Amino acid sequence: MNLGDHPDIRTIRVAAADLNGVARGKRLPRRTAESAISSGTRFPLSVLNLDIWGEDIDDSPLVFESGDPDGVARATERGFLPMPWLNAPTALLPLWMFREDGTPFAGDPRHALAAVLDRFAARGLTPVVGTELEFYVIDDTGPRLRVPPSPRSGKRRQGAEILSLRALDAFDNFFTDIYDGCEDMNIPADTAISEAGIGQFEVNLSHETAMKAADDAWLFKLLVRGIARKHGFAASFMAKPYEDYSGNGMHVHVSVLDAEGRNIFDDGGPQGSDALRHAVAGCLAAMPGSTLVFFPHATSYDRLVPDSHAPTSVGWGYENRTVALRVPAGAPAARRIEHRVAGGDVNPYLMLAAILGGVLAGLEDAVEPPPPVTGNAYAQDLPQLPGTWAEAIDAFDSCPQVARIFPRELVSNFVATKRQELHYVAELSEREKVDLYLDTV
Repeated sequence: MNLGDHPDIRTIRVAAADLNGVARGKRLPRRTAESAISSGTRFPLSVLNLDIWGEDIDDSPLVFESGDPDGVARATERGFLPMPWLNAPTALLPLWMFREDGTPFAGDPRHALAAVLDRFAARGLTPVVGTELEFYVIDDTGPRLRVPPSPRSGKRRQGAEILSLRALDAFDNFFTDIYDGCEDMNIPADTAISEAGIGQFEVNLSHETAMKAADDAWLFKLLVRGIARKHGFAASFMAKPYEDYSGNGMHVHVSVLDAEGRNIFDDGGPQGSDALRHAVAGCLAAMPGSTLVFFPHATSYDRLVPDSHAPTSVGWGYENRTVALRVPAGAPAARRIEHRVAGGDVNPYLMLAAILGGVLAGLEDAVEPPPPVTGNAYAQDLPQLPGTWAEAIDAFDSCPQVARIFPRELVSNFVATKRQELHYVAELSEREKVDLYLDTV
């Protein structure tokens, strides 16, 4: 978006994703736009390491110990983007953080993904990623959460309607605004469907290079939440807003191209190549330690219910939706891994760093995975993911596979963040937890 072509833009926002994926930034007058691009914007480094309430982390080395120094937040390659959910014409400039000497700030989740992608590039490889994002539309104005009334009929849906056109059409203006916003923001929104929960929908984002896919997912969540509020209701990606209905996931499809643009997972047949199996093995090895990335919040673990299409075990299989890693059928040239673990409440940059870091470790080590799972994975004796937030925090802190993927500074910052949240969330009621996470994640 060239601001010169949009004289109606009155203000700009500059923002980066913190470790929770929350946008942290500033509102600036339009006249400062050129400076924001050329010189960056100064933020305290600690801004990218706040808890879910936006509070500093107790005893963080980024705060009092070091004097709470500034970093320089510079524009990403995305440039200015419209913010169609605001009334006044406004542009958003996505940022990522650097230290004063120009080196990347290791505590920035976007830099964590960039470091993994640099390692792929050194091997002449390029990951390609597509995402599937589930969310609920919710009327949160009363004492309990409900599906909003349809703007078309004024009625509320009484039950789930999987792949229902009627459910989609009930919110046609909302989805039209989402797709228009995606077009303006260069987000490759593809198919939209109604899902298994009341007021639950899924939108697929087409395959892109990995950093573009992470940016797209982060921006899509901002867009959807903003457009929903403009229409008078909420849209939430929290892992499980309703006890009795399906949770929100974010499935990720991954393939890897070589320097000639060939899919290294394709061997011409349905089983896929040695590289596919090695990538699967690496993902499985990194999965338990990365659980905190895939389930980062107190309510994330509410989604881990057996027989609910939310994987609880460490396994893989062909065309099997009960496992954590599914290898879909289809044309060999499109052979890929579907990573089905993460909830909708993740930070997309950390999520893709964890997944692709596991893929890369598998390619580097060239190890074979266990046999693929056939049948219902929930009914089989498979290694289990950490089942509680506290267990996931400890696993992330000590896991050697995590240490291969993420810099120690980020690991320490994320663990300190989650331990602080674990302490204070324990004081909240269930409704207070919903109020905390509904719009933030």
